[in-house]
Amino acid sequence: MRLKPGALLRFYSLCGILVQVAASKNRARGSQGQFPLTQNVTVVEGGTANLTCRVDQNDNTSLQWSNPAQQTLYFDDKKALRDNRIELVRASWHELSISVSDVSLSDEGQYTCSLFTMPVKTSKAFLTVLGVPEKPQITGFTSPVMEGERMQLTCKTSGSKPAADIRWFKNDKEVKDVKYLKEEDVNRKTFTVSSTLDFLADRNDDGAVLSCRVDHESLNSTPQIAMQVLEIHYTPLVKIISSNSWPEEGQTIILTCESKGKPVPEPVLWTKDGGELPDPERMVVNGRILSISFLNKTDNGTYRCEAKNPIGRNSTEYVLIVHDPNALAGQTGPDHALIGGIVAVVVFVTLCSIILLGRYLARHKGTYLTNEAKGAEDAPDADTAIINAEGSQVNAEEKKEYFI
Repeated sequence: MRLKPGALLRFYSLCGILVQVAASKNRARGSQGQFPLTQNVTVVEGGTANLTCRVDQNDNTSLQWSNPAQQTLYFDDKKALRDNRIELVRASWHELSISVSDVSLSDEGQYTCSLFTMPVKTSKAFLTVLGVPEKPQITGFTSPVMEGERMQLTCKTSGSKPAADIRWFKNDKEVKDVKYLKEEDVNRKTFTVSSTLDFLADRNDDGAVLSCRVDHESLNSTPQIAMQVLEIHYTPLVKIISSNSWPEEGQTIILTCESKGKPVPEPVLWTKDGGELPDPERMVVNGRILSISFLNKTDNGTYRCEAKNPIGRNSTEYVLIVHDPNALAGQTGPDHALIGGIVAVVVFVTLCSIILLGRYLARHKGTYLTNEAKGAEDAPDADTAIINAEGSQVNAEEKKEYFI
C-alpha cells in the first residue's frame, strides 16, 4: 500500500514527538538521584566569599545561584544580576562556583543553589559576615596621678559582630576585677563593648603598662591592643644604710641616706638629736652620704635623714653607739675576777654555816647525873645508895657533869 506524501510527513513528525517524550521521561527518571551540594561560608567584612554548588551526576541539567532576596545571580555561566562584586569562578555540568568580593554585613543570609530537574531540587548555604571591631581606645586617664587617688579607666571598641571580648593586663598579668558592658549598635547588626578598670593609685604601679586587649574571631588570633603607661607621684621613701655594724672609737662610719620618690626628692637634710651636726670638721655631708671620722663617745646619738619633694616629706633615724675597743678586748679571755668572786662567796657561806651550827649546839647541850652525884660513894651497899640518892635530890644540881 502506498501512502501519500502528506500522510508520510505527518507520520514522521509523530514519531519524532514520541521519541522526544520518551527521552524527557528517561532524563526525569535519571535525575531523581541527583542532588546539589553546598556548604555554609563565613567571611570577614570586606573579604571575599566563595559559593560552590556541586552535583556528582548530572545529565546536562542547569544550575543556578540566587541571593537571600531570591534574585538570580548566575544561571549556569550567564550572569543575571548586575553587581560588579559578583563574579563567575567555574561553570560546568557538575559545578557552579561564584565569588562575592568586598562583602558587607548586608550580604549575610541564606543563598540557594537550584538544580532544574523535574521537580527542581535546591540546597541552601548560609553566608555569615563577621564584623571587625575597631581599634580600642582607653579613656579616663590623667597624668600624673597622685598616690591614693582613685582611677577609672574605660576601654571601648565598636563594630564587632558577634560582640568582641575585652581583657585588661598590667605588665602582662591579667586583671580580673573589671566591669563589662555590651550595647547593640544603631544598625542592629554590630555591637559596642566596653570594660572599666577601677583601682587606687599606688607607688608600686608607677611605670606599669596597662593594656586593653580586644579578642575576636575576625582578627585571626591577632588581638587589637591599646596601651597606657601609668605615672604615679608619691612622697619619698627614706632608708639609712650604715657601713659599720659595730663602730668603735677612732674608726670612720659612713651613713648613706637612700630616698626614692616621684618627683625625685631634693638633697637630703642630716641632723643629730634634733639639731645641726655638732662637729662639721669630722661630720662631712656629701649629697646623701654622711661621713663621721675619728669616732668617740660624744658622737653617740640619733641621726635623722629627711627627704622631700613637691608631694611631701619623709624621714628616718639611725641610733649610733660608739664602742670602746679596749673593753671589747678585755672580754676575749676568761673573767678571772668573776670566778674569784664566786669562790669567795662559797667560802664565806661555808664558814657562816659552821659558826651557826656551833652556837646552836652550845645552846642545847645535854646533862646526866653520875653515881657520885647520887651519893652512892658513901653507901655501903645498894639499898643505902638508893636511899641516899632519894634524899640527895636537893643537892643534885650541884653535882651535875656537863658535856658538849
